[in-house]
Amino acid sequence: MNILIKDILAVFPEGAKTNSVYISDGIIASLSESPEGFVADKTIDGKGKMLIPGLVNSHTHAGMTLFRNSADDMLLNDWLFNRIFPLEDKLVAQDVYWSVQLAVMEMLSTGTTAFIDMYYFTEEYMRALGETGIRCAYSRGLQGDISDKETAETKLKIVLGEIDKWKDQERLKFMLAPHALYTCDEWLQREIADAAKGRGIPIHTHLAESPDEIDTIKASFGCTPIEQAEKTGLLSETTVAAHCVHLTQSDIQLLAQRGVNVVTNPVSNLKLANGVAPVPKLLQAGINVAMGTDGAASNNTLNMFRELSMLSLVQKGVNHDAQAIAAREGFEIASRNGARAMGYDNLGEIKTGNIADLVILDLDRPNMQPVNDPIAALAYSANGSEVETVIVDGKVLMENREFLTMDRERVYYEIDKICERIGTR
Repeated sequence: MNILIKDILAVFPEGAKTNSVYISDGIIASLSESPEGFVADKTIDGKGKMLIPGLVNSHTHAGMTLFRNSADDMLLNDWLFNRIFPLEDKLVAQDVYWSVQLAVMEMLSTGTTAFIDMYYFTEEYMRALGETGIRCAYSRGLQGDISDKETAETKLKIVLGEIDKWKDQERLKFMLAPHALYTCDEWLQREIADAAKGRGIPIHTHLAESPDEIDTIKASFGCTPIEQAEKTGLLSETTVAAHCVHLTQSDIQLLAQRGVNVVTNPVSNLKLANGVAPVPKLLQAGINVAMGTDGAASNNTLNMFRELSMLSLVQKGVNHDAQAIAAREGFEIASRNGARAMGYDNLGEIKTGNIADLVILDLDRPNMQPVNDPIAALAYSANGSEVETVIVDGKVLMENREFLTMDRERVYYEIDKICERIGTR
């Protein structure tokens, strides 16, 4: 399908300016000038609108959207072990299918076109992702220890089989996910690291999220979480490490040396009282820092515009530096850097030859006027409600705020039934 987005204020790597964007076969074919032989199947008038690369939610749990507003005002360990894990025990596969649909609806409606996820019930995830049309790097969370070696090995074998089965699905990548160092013993950490290295599969894990985790890992292994992950082979240039809130200077140097992608989750980390990640120090060390919302059970939204604003404001406050994370830097973290964490070098920027994952915002909103600085508007004025149309892989998934691949009312109905059954109300 050929799409022409005509005369729109577009955010390019070098700045924002009014331009026309030509999309062909899922790729940005040209900027300004029509490619030879191009005939638009669809033309979008860009007057009064802004075009941005799709945002990338680099760490979330779409299957947990069911738990939104049902596990609040709790510390991490209490939240996870006494509330979330018991709720997850009540889930069946079909529940996750509808939860993922709801999560995708929220992400698309707030400008996210790709996400990195960790959960389970892979079959239902694949069905939901294929139907919705969003881009995803999926990982099934793994837990276990050598005391039940057979079960842990079986789970890992199942995950590798799922990757083989689904690896050719469009817009889908896979990662291996040791859930956390406190839910995987050293033996399983090494097993997963060896499997990832042997098959060239990226790793996605939680690292250095809370003070309790630091204490637990130090008591169990005699080192920091980053040092333990290094010891067992979990750190590499394809590793996506979520949170990384509590880091020593040597931890930061180690992450930089290994080329690890760090994903900061500002709202979740604040809500669970885990702290604020040292993002400026990570960037200064040359680390690719991306951003995620974490799951709706701990955020409680999947809105990357909220995250973008929070990232910049909180970093300015805790560092007593108004330039700690500037608007442009924050936007790159939310888009281009997330694409890199996913393993894409042709995503996250509006450039000729890049994949056409694009978002159109309506500027006819009081909070967006006047548009003196478009990048500042994205970081400090936008709240996600401005998103009007979303294109993924050159296909329109939401137009004029209407979903084209999902039934909004059916999703709400199914989610309500599930919540009544599992007792989140």
